Amino acid sequence: MDLWTCFLIVGVGFVAGFINTLAGSGSLLTLPLLIFLGLPANVANATNRIGVMLQSLVAVGGFKQKKVFEWKEGVWLTIPAVIGSFIGAAFAVNISEQVMSRIIGFLLVFMFFLILYKPDKWLQSNEKFKNAKPSFVRVVLFLGIGFYGGFIQAGVGYFLLAGLVLGAGHELVKANAIKSLIVFVLTVSALSVFIYNGQVNYMYGITLGMGNMLGAWIATRVAIKRGAKFIRWFLLITVLVFAVKLLFF
Repeated sequence: MDLWTCFLIVGVGFVAGFINTLAGSGSLLTLPLLIFLGLPANVANATNRIGVMLQSLVAVGGFKQKKVFEWKEGVWLTIPAVIGSFIGAAFAVNISEQVMSRIIGFLLVFMFFLILYKPDKWLQSNEKFKNAKPSFVRVVLFLGIGFYGGFIQAGVGYFLLAGLVLGAGHELVKANAIKSLIVFVLTVSALSVFIYNGQVNYMYGITLGMGNMLGAWIATRVAIKRGAKFIRWFLLITVLVFAVKLLFF
């Protein structure tokens, strides 16, 4: 790998890490890059998980250092999401890339209008959820989101945020912190399978991870400094951009 390729991977990884930490779908940038650099699609998909894992680890550490969330707030949501992801992966079927892009694109359009709906819900914590025990409805909700993550994966960060804000009552800064924890655990599980099957290019993956980690580190600072209102607008813009990309390009 030459120096310019290294800079390119780190640069795109930085942008993806920033987007993934504040919103989601940064992999729509890194996956095409890895394939463009010559990796088979399945190896690119596996290699990309190294960057996602490292970026999520940095994001969780950054949010935890600033005391944005407590471990107990994320663990009970992580468990059903992980179970759902295993079920989703088991039921995954081969569908064309074009059909998958259309499905995700329409889901992101739905997400765009969901974020516009009652903006106060995205900006403030819901007091009735504080110290509340896990409800059956919320466990099922995150089981379903996990299933989506295992079945399709792309864009799962947006739906985790929606579940954390609208289903668990967290404002967007804390929701991003807990989302990062859930994504980290989901990614470790998936990556272990890819490593076992020898599908990971470690040189590209670690180089990508360097960029992802830097992007995540800056994103956590931006999220904490700028607050939930900034994240909501960032979400609206990225959801709309990626929806258009998937539906029309």
